[in-house]
Amino acid sequence: MKYAAPSSVEEATSLLSSSPSAQVFAGATDVVPQIRAGRQAPEVLIDLKKIAELVSLTSDDKKWTVGAATPTVELTENQAFSQEFPGLSEAAGLIGSDQIQSRSSLGGNLCNGSPAADSVPAMMVNGTRALIAGPNGTRVVDVSEVVTGPGQTCLDNDEFIVEFEIDRAPSLTGDAYLRMIPRTEMDIAVVGVGARVTLAEDGTIAAAALALGAVAPTVVRVTAAEEALMGTTADEDTLAVVAAAASEVCNPIDDKRGTIAYREQVAGVLAKRAVLIAMQRAQQRNGDV
Repeated sequence: MKYAAPSSVEEATSLLSSSPSAQVFAGATDVVPQIRAGRQAPEVLIDLKKIAELVSLTSDDKKWTVGAATPTVELTENQAFSQEFPGLSEAAGLIGSDQIQSRSSLGGNLCNGSPAADSVPAMMVNGTRALIAGPNGTRVVDVSEVVTGPGQTCLDNDEFIVEFEIDRAPSLTGDAYLRMIPRTEMDIAVVGVGARVTLAEDGTIAAAALALGAVAPTVVRVTAAEEALMGTTADEDTLAVVAAAASEVCNPIDDKRGTIAYREQVAGVLAKRAVLIAMQRAQQRNGDV
């Protein structure tokens, strides 16, 4: 096995195309365990953390740009990012232990293809886009379209994610992420919920997004709940519809960590709570960033 640490996207693309079993990695928090377990045997390991744009976190008037290999700890410690996207920041802070978060990344968490990945529901509700590089150039794909099944993505073998783009959040917008785990920490979500709402000047919901993780082969949007929230103040009757819609879209597995019925019920409960938290945060963000 060979190790390479390219300093540019072009160099990484060339290396990745040079061998059919080449493998890129950022923090290697998923790749190394997979190699040790015999699930992967790459001829070349390509370290992406030496490429400047892959480990950056920047913003302008229109969007935030997050390098695909940027350590998740930077998303939790960057005050401006955390204030604008507290839900996504919280989700990033749940990826492993403190030590892991100095290596883990949004790119790795997404491309591992786990239905229970904490960052994915939070990225989806914030309309995050992935810039993908390959031998034929770059393309932009919505995060919601990257994972196609457990452990599977839309990326070709010679492609990798360079960075994520997230549009600046409007005023009166808030997001939230909640999850249920069997233990108090360091566990995989039984259910994960990302929510985002934008309020109109009269306090009613003008836009809503809700996504569930760990309850289907891929993270799913709850469009019925989103539609039910529009024009409301998330009153009890509306939240009951949200909970029912969240439970309805679930298509979970039945395992030792949670039964199907349990996951469906928890999805509804967390969906209501996440919407309320997002509402409270939206009410507090009454000015442009």
